[in-house]
Amino acid sequence: MKGFRSRLRRALSKIGGTFGYIWHRGEGRFALIVLGIWLLVCIVAAFWTPESLDTSDGYNTWASPSPAHPLGTDGTGRDMLSWLMAGSGTELQIVVATCMLAALIGIVFISFTLARSALASEIAVVVTDTLLSIPIVLIALILAVPLGASLTVIIIACGVSYGLNLARIAKPQAVLAANSRYVEAARAAGSSRGRAFFRHVLPNVIPVMSVQLSICAGTAILAEAGLTYLGIGVPAGTASWGASLSASASFISIFPLTVVWPGALITIVVVALNLFGDSLRRAVDPVVNSQLRAAAEEVERGSGK
Repeated sequence: MKGFRSRLRRALSKIGGTFGYIWHRGEGRFALIVLGIWLLVCIVAAFWTPESLDTSDGYNTWASPSPAHPLGTDGTGRDMLSWLMAGSGTELQIVVATCMLAALIGIVFISFTLARSALASEIAVVVTDTLLSIPIVLIALILAVPLGASLTVIIIACGVSYGLNLARIAKPQAVLAANSRYVEAARAAGSSRGRAFFRHVLPNVIPVMSVQLSICAGTAILAEAGLTYLGIGVPAGTASWGASLSASASFISIFPLTVVWPGALITIVVVALNLFGDSLRRAVDPVVNSQLRAAAEEVERGSGK
């Protein structure tokens, strides 16, 4: 129990140090503020929105911003602010589920590429490269045949594509860790290949994966907007930024504000996610972080003594 608490304290301290490093960078601070506001809006929208999502006023369509409707109304008289607030929760669901699926697929394919059997490793590499050549839109179209337009289509299509890309990017780091001396020592001490992978290889891959997943999160929001515009994304009646954008795109020259609001939200959040990923890479990657390099060299000198 004491060992678990000690590891938990070290992990929390490391996470706190990482976020502290991100906060002290201008772009990192911007990303954390935007993402914090996004999460806060998601929590508030789960319990309250200015207008009920079922409320629509057919006599007050395409209304300009006013005290009653701060962001105006859409083509059916629904309050834009309420729908964008509710849509933030939908985007968060897509991002979290997509990143979890991508991480799972990435870990599975990385483990297969490190398999003892050369045949299994080659098959994993060939399958990864083959599936990566399939566009997300085509995967979504195939899934939409049995599933119809749904969040599941977006999550599976994005999760599979990004997970395979994640495996390809993280593979060199995984191979380097798998061939390291401490993994060889663990294997010599009796650890199984699976135990060595999860205890020694995977922790070395997590920094690379976390950075790629933050970028994947922003791309998933863009994919949702594109797939919803094509009619194979978010189903009708579900609040999302992509749905609000696609419903108003045809009227951009007449009522531009109804496109500006969801478009601005998508742009700001995606930029924040990408900046967060870049700042996270600077915080956890010794190649670009001189403090981590110095700490690693100090540890190496201490172990040499």
